Amino acid sequence: MEYSFYDFLKLLGSLALFLYGMKIMSEGLQKFAGDRLRTILTAMTTNRVTGVLTGILITALIQSSSATTVMVVSFVNAGLLTLSQSIGVIMGANVGTTVTAWLISVFGFKVDIAAFALPLLAIGIPLLFSQKSTRKSIGEFIFGFSFLFMGLSYLQVYSPDLGKNPEMLAFVQEWTDLGFLSILIFVLVGAVITMIVQASAATMAITLIMCANGWISFELGAALAMGQNIGTTITANLAALTGNTQARRAALAHLLFNVFGVIMVLVVFHPFTRCVSWFVADVMHQTDPATRVAFELSAFHTAFNVFNVLLLIWFVKAIERIVCMLLPLKDSDEEYRLRFISRGLLSTAELSILEARKEIHLFAERTHRMFGMVKDLLHTEKDDDFNKLFSRIEKYENISDSMELEIANYLNQVSEGRLSSESKLQIRAMLREVTEIESIGDSCYNLARTISRKRQTNKDFTEKQYGHVHFMMKLTDDALSQMIKVVERPENQIVDVNKSFNVENEINNYRNQLKNQNILDVNNKEYDYQMGVYYMDIIAECEKLGDYVVNVVEASSDIKEKKAS
Repeated sequence: MEYSFYDFLKLLGSLALFLYGMKIMSEGLQKFAGDRLRTILTAMTTNRVTGVLTGILITALIQSSSATTVMVVSFVNAGLLTLSQSIGVIMGANVGTTVTAWLISVFGFKVDIAAFALPLLAIGIPLLFSQKSTRKSIGEFIFGFSFLFMGLSYLQVYSPDLGKNPEMLAFVQEWTDLGFLSILIFVLVGAVITMIVQASAATMAITLIMCANGWISFELGAALAMGQNIGTTITANLAALTGNTQARRAALAHLLFNVFGVIMVLVVFHPFTRCVSWFVADVMHQTDPATRVAFELSAFHTAFNVFNVLLLIWFVKAIERIVCMLLPLKDSDEEYRLRFISRGLLSTAELSILEARKEIHLFAERTHRMFGMVKDLLHTEKDDDFNKLFSRIEKYENISDSMELEIANYLNQVSEGRLSSESKLQIRAMLREVTEIESIGDSCYNLARTISRKRQTNKDFTEKQYGHVHFMMKLTDDALSQMIKVVERPENQIVDVNKSFNVENEINNYRNQLKNQNILDVNNKEYDYQMGVYYMDIIAECEKLGDYVVNVVEASSDIKEKKAS
């Protein structure tokens, strides 16, 4: 029976179902354990060993080394993990990804798991339509698990029968009889296919089927598996393209680790594969040819990655030095670009919120610095110094506008991902924070312009006016400092937000007091009306800035309260 184009389309459809199942399963788990994953990654990387264990655990949970490595690269980009810590986690991710091959070997070939897929879908559908986000995430995981094994089952069914289509086997065999060159060719093929598919688990599933059906030998399947380890690094490297230098270094470390591992195992390839075959035959007692080759391949995949980790874990510092040498830190690294977030790091939407949180904290600190410049501007006497400082404030105002747009766009992109309802509420509050912080920047610029207009009159405030302005600016600075504490505080740490509200009340009362006093002082000819206007413009703008600060504190408090509930 001839293998038709229609049969080939069914094979591609089976692969699509397998990939979609893996994507849904991984995303469901990431949503279900999003906050816990953050905690694990940031808390369990105290040394290289715990880093490796963390990588194994997370990758085994979410069934995707690509998701783990993209997550790690984004954490390095956000400054939450050091380069050294990230290398340990990436090593662990390589071991954790081998769990997929074992699942397919144990369930996909020995048990007809596809027979349970439809009943599993029946269990998953009520959960999928649940209002509670955790139950919905579990439902998505069940659907993904079912689709994955349905896709695997169809892959086996629609794979061409080489007995009836010997010309296909002849094509494959052209590349299998070249000795060690065949091994190198299949390593390259495995890398290229995985780069295209961007899922090493899918390539491993195809490899397992090819070996189980007798298309290729176990040795060539092992070569494909090694190639997959190189190919899977493409996802993290693509994600790091728009990241900072440290993020690109983490992605490059992933590539180097896998390339070093492949080279080392190629040196001892035949003894290594013979040891694995002996282990499966004598220790695991596998005699059925199809099952045995699947177990051999899974055992090789695990042994290969464990061997690399055990060997290279002692050279983490050396790998770090190599990637730092290959990607040096440039002096011209953008001073005013977003430091922690970039458009290329949206693969794990739940975790992208953490990056945005760090960027908002940086944004708040920048506006606080901008207010400090305004206080300096008030007493800058030389024209050149005044113009230079005013231009700097103006530049900061433009940066503030750009930061608002970029962070808001990023949060909107994240909100389009698969998020829990709690995370969606967080994003809404964070968007409010960004808007209010940008308004603080506008107020700082308005203050600078008022000071500049006052300077052009060649008149000055009285000593009493300066005293009032200084005290109002001190209150405003206190409000900004307290706002920074609220914005940067860790999720579980309590900060008294009442301090911010107390300072705001003090600012309002002081503004009202000065407003009434100003009318009396102008009537008493203590200063002219024009100087009274500039004076009250500064006081009123500081009060308005205080309102924006309170709005930021309220939005930030909403985030923490929603997380606590």
